[in-house]
Order: sequence, then structure tokens, then C-alpha cells
Amino acid sequence: MKQYLYKLELIERLNNDDNWTEKDNQIVEEHFNYLKDRLNHKQLILAGRTLNTDDTKFGIVIIEAETDEIAELIMLNDPAIKNGIMIGHLYPYRVALLRES
Repeated sequence: MKQYLYKLELIERLNNDDNWTEKDNQIVEEHFNYLKDRLNHKQLILAGRTLNTDDTKFGIVIIEAETDEIAELIMLNDPAIKNGIMIGHLYPYRVALLRES
């Protein structure tokens, strides 16, 4: 299995908290549930986001997939990307060190 990282960035409109709609919040919930499902299917290694509040904030998702095409499909099927509230950038990646729980 190969490893990949996709970086998530909010669309410009959502950099202002006042612009969030109920639909946007629903999509983020779907995004979180999608990632939990990828975890249950042993595709997700980790996911998280920065906690800064300026427009440099971003999230990362590290996954495993057999091919570049499958990794891209996983990213493109993420509800946040699919519904256009986040932009994703996919990179080949390799976890070098990982702390055990």
C-alpha cells in the first residue's frame, strides 16, 4: 500500500465565521463521518487541522491506497471537497515515524 497526504483548505467565503451556513456545517459533519468511515476501512492513518484562525489554516488527511487513482478518488469523494467548501491537494507521502498509543 502507498501512502498519501491531502491538504484541505477552506474556500475563501468560509474564512469569515459569519459566512458559515447550516448547510456548510452539515457538510463538515458529513466530512467528519466520511473520514471516520475511511478509518473503519483501514484507509485513514490520521486526520486533523491547524487551530489558527487566520486564512493560513488548513487540514491534513493521511491515507493508504493501492494506486494514485484510488487515493485521488478517496480525496474527491470527501464531502467537503465534493460539495465545494474545501479545496484538496493530493501528495504522495510516507510516514517515517509514528508514536504508538
